[in-house]
Amino acid sequence: MTRSRTKKILIYIVLVATIGMVGGGVLAYRMYGRLLVSNVKTGDKESVYINIPTGSTYADVIDIVNKKDIVIDTESFKWACSRMGYPHSVKAGRYKFKAGMTNREMVNILRAGLQTPVRVTFTGFRKPQQLAQKISKQIEADSAEIVEAFLSEELVREYGFTPETFIAMFVPNTYEFFWNTSTKGFFDRMKREYEAFWTTERDRKAEETGLGRIGVVSIASIVEEETIRVDERPKIAGVFINRLNRGTPLQACPTVKYALDDFTIKRVLTHHLTVDSPYNTYKHRGLPPGPINAPSISSIDAVLNYEKHSYYYFSANPDFSGYHVFAKTLAEHNRNARIYQRELNKQRIYR
Repeated sequence: MTRSRTKKILIYIVLVATIGMVGGGVLAYRMYGRLLVSNVKTGDKESVYINIPTGSTYADVIDIVNKKDIVIDTESFKWACSRMGYPHSVKAGRYKFKAGMTNREMVNILRAGLQTPVRVTFTGFRKPQQLAQKISKQIEADSAEIVEAFLSEELVREYGFTPETFIAMFVPNTYEFFWNTSTKGFFDRMKREYEAFWTTERDRKAEETGLGRIGVVSIASIVEEETIRVDERPKIAGVFINRLNRGTPLQACPTVKYALDDFTIKRVLTHHLTVDSPYNTYKHRGLPPGPINAPSISSIDAVLNYEKHSYYYFSANPDFSGYHVFAKTLAEHNRNARIYQRELNKQRIYR
């Protein structure tokens, strides 16, 4: 009886152990399927992205994932999120998921806030609204907030500028940002980039011109509007510096267009020159109150490395190549200007 009973107990133990192993195996397989099997849907792309706005909840994230349709099995993804404690660790940002990624890999990225930086590019602009429109399409910062901040005298002065010179802080280039960068974060970064741009060598050259940083950018902004030809910019910069050094008005047509707030004007006429504005360099000697745009690096460097010559005037080349004809005297310049004006008349360009 004892031997028989012992045998039955052993059989029972083996049976229970076998059932436990099978059950554990099934559970392990299910967990494997939910955590370690590829669950990213990228279509014909190598990777997909989602943007999680600041202040988003876990429910918002699931809604974003569903709308983007980037997971194969939503329920297993939600299970993995819950299992790994993500609902209480939501972080805003832009996240990249590659083809073949598992739920565990996805949740690890989201939970740790491992964002993929965004390459933010902006070129020259004249108005804060233009900058705001470009930036708000690339990062989370709101366009209205950017404009409001740009026009805040208090904030502008915090960065060491005046409302007229603030545009000089924004050096057109390509920068890497996290997508959830705020307006203040964007401005802070631009200030750091501005200081990094003005190296010891650039500052030395700016002082040698007698213009300083803001003066250089102001002249560069005019040069930028005067010619599309990068190789001609140092020569045109030399003309304006010659005028400044001699004490004659800059007489730069782009400043008149800026004063009139009309850059569609192709032909600056006499009545345009009467506009009452400190930016009208036909009326006022010296530099305008500030830059008339955010000039490119090539234009800034053209001023810092301006061509030393004896020219005081230039007129658009009548071949409409984008280049200019330079003159040392007013009489010579007037002849060049008349030739160009005749060509404008032939092309029926009257304004």
